[in-house]
Amino acid sequence: MTVQAQLHCLCLFTLYLTTGYGQDGRFSGPLKPMTFSIFEGQEPSQIIFQFKANPPAVTFELTGETDGIFHIQQDGLLYHNRALDRETRAVHKLQVSALDAHKAIVEGPVPITIIVKDINDNQPTFLQPKYEGSVRQNSRPGSWELDPVKNPSYTLMVSVKDMGGQNENSFSDSTSVDITVKENIWKAPAPVEIVENSTDPHPIKITQVRWNEPGAQYSLVEKEKLPRFPFSIDQEGDIYVNQPLDREEKDSYVFYVDAKDELGKPLALPLQIHVKVKDINDNPPTCPSTVTVFEVQENEKIGNKIGILTAHDMDEMNTINSILEYRIVDQTPKSPREGLFLVDRLSGAFQLAKQSLKKQDTPQYHLTVEVSDKDFKTLCHVQINVIDINDQIPIFEKSDYGNLTLAEDAVVGSTILTIQATDADEPFTGSSKILYHITQGDSEGRLGIDTDPQTNAGYVVIKKPLDFETAAIHHIVFQAENPEPLVDGVKYNASSFATFNLFVTDVNEAPQFSQQVFQAKVSEDVAIGTKVGNVTAKDPEGLDISYSLRGDTRGWLKIDPVTGEIFSIAPLDREAESLYRVQVVATEVGGSSLSSTAGFHLALSDVNDNAPRLVKEYTGLFFCHPLGEPRSLIFEATDDDQQSFRGPHFTFSLGSNSLQNDWEVSKINGTHARLSTKHTGFEKRVYNIPILINDGGRPPLEGTVSLPVTVCTCVEERCFQPAAHQSGMPTVGMAVGILLSTFLVIGIILAVVFIKMKKNKGRDNVENAQAPEVKPLRN
Repeated sequence: MTVQAQLHCLCLFTLYLTTGYGQDGRFSGPLKPMTFSIFEGQEPSQIIFQFKANPPAVTFELTGETDGIFHIQQDGLLYHNRALDRETRAVHKLQVSALDAHKAIVEGPVPITIIVKDINDNQPTFLQPKYEGSVRQNSRPGSWELDPVKNPSYTLMVSVKDMGGQNENSFSDSTSVDITVKENIWKAPAPVEIVENSTDPHPIKITQVRWNEPGAQYSLVEKEKLPRFPFSIDQEGDIYVNQPLDREEKDSYVFYVDAKDELGKPLALPLQIHVKVKDINDNPPTCPSTVTVFEVQENEKIGNKIGILTAHDMDEMNTINSILEYRIVDQTPKSPREGLFLVDRLSGAFQLAKQSLKKQDTPQYHLTVEVSDKDFKTLCHVQINVIDINDQIPIFEKSDYGNLTLAEDAVVGSTILTIQATDADEPFTGSSKILYHITQGDSEGRLGIDTDPQTNAGYVVIKKPLDFETAAIHHIVFQAENPEPLVDGVKYNASSFATFNLFVTDVNEAPQFSQQVFQAKVSEDVAIGTKVGNVTAKDPEGLDISYSLRGDTRGWLKIDPVTGEIFSIAPLDREAESLYRVQVVATEVGGSSLSSTAGFHLALSDVNDNAPRLVKEYTGLFFCHPLGEPRSLIFEATDDDQQSFRGPHFTFSLGSNSLQNDWEVSKINGTHARLSTKHTGFEKRVYNIPILINDGGRPPLEGTVSLPVTVCTCVEERCFQPAAHQSGMPTVGMAVGILLSTFLVIGIILAVVFIKMKKNKGRDNVENAQAPEVKPLRN
């Protein structure tokens, strides 16, 4: 063996001794199935393992997926002579056999598996140098500001980094994306008009909707539940009416259109559809009743109004289809002459036309009235009764109904008195019917009178609660009169009036607040002792009132028991309670001590009294050491004060000038900022970075927060922190001693090997070495 070969073997043996251990802690061993893991991209001439075989084996053979990379020497030394590439082959399946001098297999073949471990050696690559896409106006959350008229397209530059962009050895790629803004076509159509009672074949398309992309599933949703829903939609978005509509049944419809994807998820807010049913003249006029009855007195003056006939039309109001005209077509009897009555053509008002009537000649007339619209005519019947003249006044059966005493809590609706007057005119006519009125003694309308139509009796009823404190005595005056006017020369006199005295007795009542809820508003920073509001109550009996609070859970308020004024007795805090609700109790002093309650609502307006703070506790922030480039992180701030509709507008800065050369803070928006390093020369340790946050309020408040950032060694993109020294762990001195002892043993072994090599020239024997993963060794 040459000196060069001897040195080569010496180096291999040295490598065996100084590298790590493999699966079973050895670098060499017998021929058996094994698995090795090797990182791709390592330099060639990497030794993997040395296999040993028993005689008569003298050499080894390697077969399988060697790809010209893996080789084995005669002495069983397995190695690879080119760098591995996991993307070309991730696993190599090999077989090793031990051969005798005649190349016959004496052991094996045994399977050897080489797993190629990945390293970051490939750049992420976009599949296209340029991409194109489109977005609909208003079609996605947050895209409301897109306007195809102002900005029809956008070009975006998109970059990608592997390893999360957190390593200096990460690779990147970029591409451009052209975005076209398309008009949003998911819009509610214009209101639809449908002519009622159409005779065309149904269904009839009335309008349509379209989602921005094909494939949407459409459905209709009723706004109100109907006995029948006459509309439908197909999957093209066309909306149909399925049957004729009747405006008199329903004159308009409102419903919604939903668009959903194939999973049933709504694509957007529903659209509202308005349908108006257009009227046609398909309804004739109708009479108000089978016979309409009017009364006219004897000797009624010519031209006086008798009554109004009001017919109806079901067609749309205030249109030509519902305008009605009236015309008298027949009068029975025709004595003493025809045309005794007139009717206004448009209003249907009847008048006496040619002469006064006499009941003894003709007590009753029947008129046939034609009521017409532009297409239909209807005959209505009117009966006109000639009644005796109203020449008799109602007369009370007694003029004084005496006295009545009631407690002020008498039940509303109860009848307290019956009065009676009579009238000598023709019974059951307007001349003899009696209506009762209270003309004096009840200015607040606490009493009312109902008339019995058969007997003309009047029932005095309590309409509103009586009140002793307002009026303890009522001197009531009744008047009886007819609905028909009296004839000339006849007037109501004292016989048509009667009196009655009502005495109201007192009932002890609880105090009454002037309102059920009292409201006030103050700033949350008012001084203790400030008056924040007041309440008022009165006792109906005039007793004094004592005020107290109930439900003051935070102990913020007190009330003056005499005046009802409310004061603060502790600092107020809008952030704890923006609308503070308590109850005020008013209790009468003396008497039965009755009480009542009312609400007091105190609204607190905000003042800027909360300094900004971090929105959460930021832990675990780290940068990997060494920093390949300046790094940054994003954080968010908030405060507890009430924000404007535009949200907070914080400003951010470093809390120490001494950090200006190493760190910087830049604002992203009103709530977020970025903390960045200015260089890469940071030591491995924890940096507590003070950040000053200003809220810009009135007055402005500042808060200083601390962001802990660790610069550390990273393992698999995570911060690796060595464990602290523990008992039983070697100290630094011990480690140095162990290292020196190791070097001494290695020197002795090298000397022995060198002497042995001198004595055994031509022999190549390497023993006791094993390792499935080794560091590079150059030939």
